[in-house]
Order: sequence, then C-alpha cells, then structure tokens
Amino acid sequence: MNRKAPGRLVIERVKFFRRHRGEVNFSAFSPDGQTLLTASEDGCVYGWRTQNGNLLWRLGGHTGPVKFCRFSPDGRLFASTSYDRTIRLWDTAKATCLQVLKGHQRSVETVSFSPDSKQLASGGWDKRVMLWEVQSGQVLRHLAGHQDSIQSSDFAPSSDYLATGSWDSTIRIWDLRTGTPVIFHQELEGHSGNVSCLCYSTSGLLASGSWDKTVHIWKPSTRSLLVQLKGHATWVKSVAFSPDGLQLASAGYSPMIKVWDCNTGKCIETLKGALDVAHACTFTPDGKLLLVSGAVD
Repeated sequence: MNRKAPGRLVIERVKFFRRHRGEVNFSAFSPDGQTLLTASEDGCVYGWRTQNGNLLWRLGGHTGPVKFCRFSPDGRLFASTSYDRTIRLWDTAKATCLQVLKGHQRSVETVSFSPDSKQLASGGWDKRVMLWEVQSGQVLRHLAGHQDSIQSSDFAPSSDYLATGSWDSTIRIWDLRTGTPVIFHQELEGHSGNVSCLCYSTSGLLASGSWDKTVHIWKPSTRSLLVQLKGHATWVKSVAFSPDGLQLASAGYSPMIKVWDCNTGKCIETLKGALDVAHACTFTPDGKLLLVSGAVD
C-alpha cells in the first residue's frame, strides 16, 4: 500500500503466496521490507520475495504448528516459535537453523529480539517469559508474574525494558537493568481482553492491540494511557508505528487495516478489500509504504 500524499494511502499491489500446506498463523516482514516470513500450521516456515512473490525457502524442523515468526532488527536472523514448545533461530542468508531453544513447557506464542539483536525474549502458554542470549542459545532469565498465557512481546528502543502482553488482559514492563531475579517494573491495565500485539515507537511510546477490539497508546515511563483507539470490528492482530512515530497502523483479524494520527487519536484511513484476514502490518524504513500481509480463502 503506497502513501500517495501525506495521510493518504491506496492499495497499490497485491501479491499472492499460495504454496502453504496448512493455515497461515502469522507473517512478518524483514527490516528492509524485501522478504516476507510466514508461519504455517503445516509445521514449516516459509520465506518469500516480497516484490515478486517467489518462494525463497520452505523450512521444516518443528514437530508442530508454527505459531509465530520474527526477523532480528539487523535482518541477519529470524526466529520461529511452535506448539512443539521450542524456538528455532535461523540464519537468513543461508536459510539454516542455528539453534533450537528448549525450556518452555507449553506452546510458544511470541518472540522478540532486542534492538541490538543480541537477546531474545519468548513467551507462551506456560505463562513464563524467557530471556535468551542469541549467540549461545543460553537462558539468561525467567520472568514470572503473568496470570495467563503470554501472547505478545516487544523490547523498548533502549533494550532496558521488555513489554509483554497476556490473556490476563495486562501488559507488564520488565526492567532488564536490575539483577537476577528480575522483578517486573510496572503493570499497565486497561484492556478487557487478551493483549494480542505490542509495538514500541522510536521515542519509547508503546502501542497495544487487544481482543477487546481496541488499540491503546501508552507512555510507559509514567504508566499513562495517552489515547484509546476504537473502530475495529474484530480483535486486533498487529500494530506498527511509522518511523517518525506520528502515525500508527493497526490490522484487525478481518479485511480491515486502519491508520491513526497518534497526536489526535483520529483515524486517518480505513483500508479493506484486498485480504480476508490481515496478519501483520509494518511501515517501510522511509515511511512511504505500508506493507500488509494476511490470508485469502
């Protein structure tokens, strides 16, 4: 989707990726927007060339459905999580598995890289957050406190804090500067459903999307809810700030994608019609394009 003028977005190009052997659970773009990852119910991770839709790889190894996937900020690695209770770390250039991280007791639902790509956080149905060292694959810390399954996560731009969202309807901000064991720094309450997605802006604001069909924008340092965004008819699957932090895109579990003005809380654009279900949205580094991926029956 291309920004033709400030505040205006149009559906420009639609590509179809048809070679999955099961339902697509999640998708994620590389930092440069050139590659799309898809996590499939068939137990494989797929890589696609965004521009032409060509399949780059189909990677097996997981012994259960792949639930989530994400690139590292430097683009050199990507991670996949599975119902098989593991996280796999992959080399992007070689499309080979570097590490299999084991420690969760149930399905792993989310994973996120620190901004320097040196640490990895994971969470899932066992209600625990695990912090890993990427290079060694060793567990650095266990973070306990959520009362239900952990569904979303994201590191703050400074790497000092980690945000996690849960089926307990709360967001926890973990202070990673403190020693072991880590105690959670603060709790953000306000959603009335599963916190399904999280995203920090470059300035340190935090956006959260929920099964309650709303998006919240927070200032974590003061525990302040700055704005509540309403308009989605279904639960919110993905949120993404523009590079300048002035706009926020949100994708519902529906054909609808919304773009919001972060200062006023007003919806600038509502886009629909290209997808049956939107999975992920992200702005390109220059902020000129909004990339959206999802599923079509």
